[in-house]
Amino acid sequence: MRALVCEQTVGIEGVALRQLRDPEPGACHVRIDVAAAGVNFADLLMLEGKYQDRPALPFVPGLEIAGTIDKVGAGAIMGGVEPGQRVLAFLDHGGFAEKTLARAEDVIPIPDDIDDLTAAAMALTYGTAFGALSWRAQLLPGEVLLVHGAAGGVGLAAVEVGRALGATVIATARGSERAALAREHGAHHALDSDDPELRTVIKDITGGRGVDVVFDPVGGAMFDLSLRVTAWEGRIVVVGFASGVIPQIPANLLLVKNVSAMGFFWGSYRKHDPGRLRESFEQIFEWLEEGKIRPHISDVIPLDRAKDAFSLLKHRRSTGKVVVQIAAGQAGPGR
Repeated sequence: MRALVCEQTVGIEGVALRQLRDPEPGACHVRIDVAAAGVNFADLLMLEGKYQDRPALPFVPGLEIAGTIDKVGAGAIMGGVEPGQRVLAFLDHGGFAEKTLARAEDVIPIPDDIDDLTAAAMALTYGTAFGALSWRAQLLPGEVLLVHGAAGGVGLAAVEVGRALGATVIATARGSERAALAREHGAHHALDSDDPELRTVIKDITGGRGVDVVFDPVGGAMFDLSLRVTAWEGRIVVVGFASGVIPQIPANLLLVKNVSAMGFFWGSYRKHDPGRLRESFEQIFEWLEEGKIRPHISDVIPLDRAKDAFSLLKHRRSTGKVVVQIAAGQAGPGR
């Protein structure tokens, strides 16, 4: 099979397309013919050796895929893991290949009306947005949600999930075009994150009260801003650090307004509560069917040009999701 292999953790230049033996599923695993794989900021960190999980070299990157089960290992008894079943799957790595292995408990059947490219774009982004806002922040209908990085994959998903949960959504994104995309996907207010008066604008929108929940995949200056626009008893969910700056939290600012700052790492639920993670996709698929969420894929890149996909993400030339198409002839969104 063809696979994109990371041979050195030096970034994008450390990967190359190689021919590898087809993997064989062991106990409780399935083998999947991969149709498409989503590209994530975590992939870039993994290629640089900076992600919290660091596979031994060489390895195939890729954390989320959609495809068809090809072979089932002994003991793989989860529902929907028979050969021929279309699925999305969560992986430790291995997604950018024509075949990959997944634990049976990390595989979710795809409804017939969801195409492979859309399914590959959903797992991490919508899983993260749903878990962070529903489980951790416990966002309530009528509350005000502030989403940073709202034109990126996970940020745009958080805009839609927040709207579906009944919140008033304020989105920030770099530049008017990106802010407009967030508005198209449900943000009630879409703001340019580079606006020097951003703090004042958010305060004005909320009548001086501030926001109830912040979804922050950016960190850096946006986190500092969040501390100052969060309402009394507000909650800030730390999802990532796309800015490259990990903020240090002044504890006195948490104290004076009874603010909670909490982390959310979606991948840890695969270990600690996989059933809860799987169940969340029942709601996500239902929202998709109802039109409450509309995954936005800005670029579809073939496997032999996968470096271009990483580059789009690294240099922030994409919006929503970038997807690598592994199998030729896959139908795109809206088929």
